[in-house]
Parts: sequence; C-alpha cells; structure tokens
Amino acid sequence: MTFRYIGSKSRLIDQITAYIGPPREGAFFVDAFCGTGVVAEAAAELGWSVRLNDSLHSAVISAGARLISHDQAAFQCLGGYADAIAKLNAARPRHGFIWRTYSPASVDSCGIERRYFTKENAARIDAMRGLIAEWKEAGDIDEIEERLLIADLFGALNRVANIAGTFGCFLSKWTSQSQERITMRPRALKANSVHVEATVGDVFDVPNNTHDLVYLDPPYTKRQYASYYHILETVALGDEPEVEGVSGLRPWKMLASDFCYKTRALKTLSRLVQGLSAQKVLLSYSSEGHICMQDMKSELSKIGTSTMHPLGAIGRYRPNKVASNTASDVNEFLVIVERPVTQPLKPQQNVAKLNKPLLVESYA
Repeated sequence: MTFRYIGSKSRLIDQITAYIGPPREGAFFVDAFCGTGVVAEAAAELGWSVRLNDSLHSAVISAGARLISHDQAAFQCLGGYADAIAKLNAARPRHGFIWRTYSPASVDSCGIERRYFTKENAARIDAMRGLIAEWKEAGDIDEIEERLLIADLFGALNRVANIAGTFGCFLSKWTSQSQERITMRPRALKANSVHVEATVGDVFDVPNNTHDLVYLDPPYTKRQYASYYHILETVALGDEPEVEGVSGLRPWKMLASDFCYKTRALKTLSRLVQGLSAQKVLLSYSSEGHICMQDMKSELSKIGTSTMHPLGAIGRYRPNKVASNTASDVNEFLVIVERPVTQPLKPQQNVAKLNKPLLVESYA
C-alpha cells in the first residue's frame, strides 16, 4: 500500500495474525470492514479462503488487489501486466472529470480552485481511468485485471496528491511530490491463487457461517471514511457525481457509519456481533475509540466469552505537522468473542438496512 489509511493495521499485523490460527476446512476468514485488506492478506497467507466486504468500492478493490495471483492477471490481450502499465503511463492526457473537478481547472466551472492534483496529473488520471474502462468494454481485460489496474492507479494518484493524508481536503500550497509526474507501477502478484469472495455493502448483510472466522475493524472515531476517501471512490466507480463544497465531496451521507457517532457506537457493535452466525469473532479496537473498553467488554460478555488482548501502542493519526507535534500514542486491542454453537440472536427487526451487498468478484 502506497498511502496512509486511517485505522490501517499494517503496524499490528504480526500481533493480529497470532490470533487468527490455521484455516478450517470449508470456512472463510471474513474481513467485514476490509479497508485496504492487510489483515485479509495475512489470513490468506495462512491458507484461509477470504471473504472481503466494505461499504466503499475503493476499499474492496484495494483489498482484493492484494490477493491477485500471476495466473489471474495475465493481460494476454495487452502483452502482459508490465506492458499494460506502460500503455497506461503513455496514455494521452484527457480533460475529463478529475481535471475539471479536482485540479485548478475547477475554477472555471465552479469558481473554486481545487488543488488536489496539478492540471497535468489530473488529465493523466482521466486518461488512465478512461483507457482502463475502454479495455474492459472491448474485452481486452477481465474484471480481475480491471480491478488490479484501478488499485494500481490508486497508488499512483496518492503519490502525487496534494493532501495531508486523506482526501477530506487539499493543501493550499503545493507539495514537492505533487509536482512530480504521475506514474503507475506494477506490483508483485501472488504466486498462488486465493479463494476470494468480495462484496460491497452494509456490514450487517455480510454472509457468514458458524465455522467462519469473522474479523471486525469498525471505525473508531467521528471520521467518516466515505468523505475522507471520496476521490478514490469516484475513480473506482468511474462516474461523474455532483460534488459540493470547497473539497468537492461526492454524495456520501447515505454511507455514514453509526460507529462514527459516540451515542450509537456501542449499541451498533452489540447488534452486529449478536447477528453474526460465526462462533468466533475477532474485533480490533483502540483507546481512541468512542466506546469505553470496559463498557465494550461488559456488553460483549452478554453474547459469549469475551477476552481482551493488548496489542501495544501506535502513533495516533496525524494529518499535519501541528497534529504530529501534539498527538500522543493510542493503545490497540484485539477482543475475541466466542460463544456456543447456538442459534444467533437476530438484529432488531425495525432497523433499516442498505441494499444487500453487491457481489464484486468471486475467484479461486
């Protein structure tokens, strides 16, 4: 991963992996809030089949790309993976949606000069994304190859984005890296294929069975991922949404998470764990979170045996230099909930849900 993602477990992966254990026959490791997929990748390396889910297409694409093998991304019609990347890097710039909306060219259409990307890089992003779509439409690449290239484009645009860490806002002054020419890079693919299923949708709708191992890494704080990573979502979908405000946010409030509200977080977590079919659940959480750890342990103990394992302290999210100078470390925990194999308690029937998950990909 070439960019910082709020709540990423990359610095804790060894500690978390120790609690995952060997795979069970016919069972899945279910990463229900997959983010960039670092934990799912670790589970796959242990031999687990993996089920990914997130409310953001961009997250599921990023996570899925980690698990793609050489034989799943041969790019036969384009001369191979490296040649496909080279063709994208050589694509003629286009004045498309990213150029019009997220570069200084935006001043002509809305009166706001947005500085997420230089005009030159924004035009290249439009060209790269447009060419990927054209290849898919023509049958030159399949869905897995398409998603791999989109994930690689995420990495490339993040390297030249004029941001402090997320896309919630752009910087008023250009950074040195934002002036570099955007360049896509091929990644190291897996030697062996992984059985992966992926959905985009409400975490309450994620398929899971008794013998699956469900991993939950919900949002801890008020930061709404759908607004912080809105440009990645637009690139993922390849659409042209109506945007608003200085930051040019796409519509995101329908994806707002109850976990980001202090008054709702504990009740939502309890309802989620109660509604799972899986006998064993791993839950990542932090001392920075809305939920008091003691309150969480008390609530989860009503569902099954609950044990809390400290994973150590890591640096708090630091969006800028001022925050870096004042922020303290936060303590991370892994909570394990195990219960007898019985009929799970059902979520409250009067709680509205989003549409059922959209199957993104299923490949072995």
